[in-house]
Amino acid sequence: MRVLLTGIAGFAGSFLAGLLLSEGEVELHGVVHRHDARIRHLLDRLHLHRGDLRNALWVSDLVQQVRPDCVLHLAAWSDVGGSWEQPWTTYELNVHCQLNLLEAVQRWSPQSRTLVVSSNEIYGQVRPEDLPIDEATPFRPNSPYGVSKIAQDMMALQYWHSHRLPTVRARSFNHLGPEQSDDFAASAFARQIAEIEAGLRPPQVQVGNLSAQRDFTDVRDVVRAYWLLAQQGVPGECYNVGSGQPHSIRWLLDTLLDLTQIPVEVITDPQRLRPSDVPCSYCDNRRLVAATGWQPQIDLRDTLRDLLDSWRAKVKVRG
Repeated sequence: MRVLLTGIAGFAGSFLAGLLLSEGEVELHGVVHRHDARIRHLLDRLHLHRGDLRNALWVSDLVQQVRPDCVLHLAAWSDVGGSWEQPWTTYELNVHCQLNLLEAVQRWSPQSRTLVVSSNEIYGQVRPEDLPIDEATPFRPNSPYGVSKIAQDMMALQYWHSHRLPTVRARSFNHLGPEQSDDFAASAFARQIAEIEAGLRPPQVQVGNLSAQRDFTDVRDVVRAYWLLAQQGVPGECYNVGSGQPHSIRWLLDTLLDLTQIPVEVITDPQRLRPSDVPCSYCDNRRLVAATGWQPQIDLRDTLRDLLDSWRAKVKVRG
């Protein structure tokens, strides 16, 4: 099977690439815009295409050349907080890039099964009566990022209705793991703890809102769900991808602090508080489980240990 993976060097994309390459029958083509650090250990086993998905001609030429059997579209602006500062960049990268990709797939490889990764942020301002969130929960976006992911989700549905392009939508909830950017809370905590252990900062961890509860899953389990949906999901359908269990941000922090021997003071930083926040959000994943049999396999404590160890290794190299 010939697979085209956009965002291959991103956080989830790099883990998905590793999973795909463990499947003997996959010929993997990856799209990268700039940096490939996360996938350097895989480069001799895949076909890498460097370019900008905002360039419609380049995208069309790429899809014509590859003629994929399956497209996995993970390339995106993924910083929810940053979307408040750069809303237009968020819209352009998430909407424009996908439009170019779907147009090219429709023209050159219309039978290709195409997975589009949306987000739980499309549900936005979730109410207590909405929990757990299923795929029929109303959209109430409360960030520019959420709006952009609704556009991606609905665009994929429209290409199924209008062109019978076999799109499947994965509405991914929060995921964690080694190599995650410190734009995200758990990774920011882990980086600070690693720096404290190395004597590079005072024994204080700066935090935002610790009371919020979210549906966290190991990224390695998440990409397994993506690959199962790409193969077994029903075209035109959407699927929540998450554990179905809420954990508080405080639980993440406390678990990470349990993994260090150094006493650490927790300091609230008002700049880390988002303009709007939802007290609790977690999914109903029964549609995903029914379609694929997927279940998370990695305990979140192990995930957080791996995340902290990855920051320890980076800090050691740095200094």
